[in-house]
Amino acid sequence: MDSTALGPFIPQKKYQPHTKSDYRRYVDEITLDPSIKFTLQNPNQGGIPLRDALTSRFMRLVGRDDLMFVQRGPSISIRLEWQGYQSWSRQIPTRDFRNPPGPITRAKLAKNVAKSVDRFINEHKDLQLERGADPKWRVGPGYIDIDNLILVELQHVSMGSWQAHLRLAHPIHPMTS
Repeated sequence: MDSTALGPFIPQKKYQPHTKSDYRRYVDEITLDPSIKFTLQNPNQGGIPLRDALTSRFMRLVGRDDLMFVQRGPSISIRLEWQGYQSWSRQIPTRDFRNPPGPITRAKLAKNVAKSVDRFINEHKDLQLERGADPKWRVGPGYIDIDNLILVELQHVSMGSWQAHLRLAHPIHPMTS
C-alpha cells in the first residue's frame, strides 16, 4: 500500500491532564518518552492496519519483537481524543504473561491498541456526535470502523498515558448528492 494513497489522520487534540497541579505532576515534572512508531516493510508504509494487528498479521511490522515498556509498570492508559466524542481511555497491560513473564513486544502492543480502538468504536457506534462535530469522523457501521484505520504511532502525553495516532486507510472522497 502506497503511503500517498492513505487517508488523513484522525483529528485529535493532544491529551492533557485536567488541572494545573496534575499537569505539573504528570507532564512537567517527568521526562516523556519518544513516540513509538509502527512501520511496515516490503513495501514500506507508516502504520499498521488495525485489522492486521487484531488478527496477528505482523510479518511486515518492523521491530515486531522489540520489547516495549521495559522499565515501566504493569499497565499504561491508551487515550483517544477523537473529534466529536468525549475523551476516552483504556488501560492495557505492558507485561506479557509468558514463562518467564516480561515486557510486551511491539507486535503485542499493536494488537492491544487495536483491541482498544475496536472497543472505542463499539462503545461509540450508537452515540450521536457532539454538536458541531464534522460527521465524516463518525464511527460505527457505515462510517469509520476498524477496517478503515491504521495505527501510526503512540505518543507519550503524560505519566502512564499514551495517545494513539490513527489515520484512515483510504483518502476521503467528497460525497456526491
